[in-house]
Amino acid sequence: MAFPITLIVNGTPQHLVLEDARATILDVLRERLDLTGTKKGCDRGQCGACTVHIGGRRINSCLALAISHDGAEIRTIEGLAVGDALHPVQQAFIENDAFQCGFCTPGQIMSAVALLEEAQTDGDPERIREAMSGNLCRCGAYAGITEAILKAEQRMQPSVQGEAA
Repeated sequence: MAFPITLIVNGTPQHLVLEDARATILDVLRERLDLTGTKKGCDRGQCGACTVHIGGRRINSCLALAISHDGAEIRTIEGLAVGDALHPVQQAFIENDAFQCGFCTPGQIMSAVALLEEAQTDGDPERIREAMSGNLCRCGAYAGITEAILKAEQRMQPSVQGEAA
């Protein structure tokens, strides 16, 4: 049986026909759309390596059935940078050595972007650590990740305040 769906991935409509109703967003992104920045870590929703934004909210794409998100807007790590200009969170991760092996980094960055867009942190490292608790780093780069998010939040403050006015 064939299941036609449309996903809007990083602003581009993707018309797909799924042969299996059990295909996840993660599998579709990696295997059908060749967007391999989103990583398959545990494949059980426990590590956060597969974090993407769907409809502006962060989700574990390994747990989301693609067929359930027909018509959804999805943003992946590949959709953050604008041309050669990195997103402030991406730039801050580089500047703060917020990764070691890099496997979890796309999911970490996607979660960080979401929590900053949700204005959850107020510059509080403890709130950042709590909001990022669904993203695991086996290398233990948590201190750099927290510092990167704080730096990115400072850089993004004027734009957030300008939008609220």
